[in-house]
Amino acid sequence: MLAIPGAVDDVVTELASIIRVDNPQLDLRLISLTDGGADLAKEFSSIAAERVARGLPAELDGEPRPRAAVVVPLITGSHPRVMRSVRDAVAESEAPVTVTDPLGPHPFLAEALHVRLSERGLARADRIRLFNVTSPVDGIIVATVGGDESARAADATAVLLAARLALPVVPAAFDGRPTVADAAERLRNIGASRIALAPYVIGPEVDPDKIAAAAVDCMGCASPLGAHEAVARMVTVRYGAILGNLLEDYEEFEEFPEGE
Repeated sequence: MLAIPGAVDDVVTELASIIRVDNPQLDLRLISLTDGGADLAKEFSSIAAERVARGLPAELDGEPRPRAAVVVPLITGSHPRVMRSVRDAVAESEAPVTVTDPLGPHPFLAEALHVRLSERGLARADRIRLFNVTSPVDGIIVATVGGDESARAADATAVLLAARLALPVVPAAFDGRPTVADAAERLRNIGASRIALAPYVIGPEVDPDKIAAAAVDCMGCASPLGAHEAVARMVTVRYGAILGNLLEDYEEFEEFPEGE
C-alpha cells in the first residue's frame, strides 16, 4: 500500500504501473493523505473486514497475527507530518499493519537526482556509469519538503550526490530552513556562482509553483524525481525489507539507462 502525500495523480499512477509490472504478486493500493489519513484508516478497516470474511482469526492464541498490510509512505526522507498521519491511521486500525521507512536516503535516489540534473543540462554524464565529466554548474541544492527536520535528513542524500558529481551539494527545504535562498547563499560563500536546484521530491507532496519560486535563486532547476525507476525500486526495497520475499534481488546495484 502506497500512502501518497497529495493527490493520486499521473505521476503516482505511472509509478504504480512500473511497480506492478515488476512485481505482479503485489496487491498494490494507492491511498491519498490529503484528508489527513482518514482514507487510509478506512482502507485499514476494509482490510480488517476482508480478513474476517475470509475466516482469519483476530488473535492466534497469543501468537503474532499475520501482517494484513505494509504501508510505504511515498516520501524521499523524513517528513514528520506525513509519518504522523500514517501512524495515527495505523493506531486507529484493528488490522495488523506495518509502516516502512521513507524511500531515502539511498544511492538509487542520488543517481536519479543526477539523471534529472543531466536531463536539464545541469550535470554531464557518460553513457555507462553516469559519472560527472565536466559540469556547467559549480554547486547543487538538494531541496525537499517536510520542514527543518526533512532538510537535515536530506544531508545524507546531498553527500551521496556530491560524491557522484565532485561538486559541493547542500540540503534545503521548500517549507522550512535552511531555505533554498539560504542554501544558495551558503554555496556562494564558498565560491560557487553557477547553482542548480535538484528537487528531492517525487511530485505530489509539493506545489510546483513553490519549486518554481525557489528556483529563482538558481541558474537552473531539475525536474522532480517523478516516476523514475529508482523510486519504483525503492518502494519494493522498503516493502521487501519488511516481508523479505520479493522476487527480485536489489542488493546488487544496477545502473539505470541515461535519461530514464
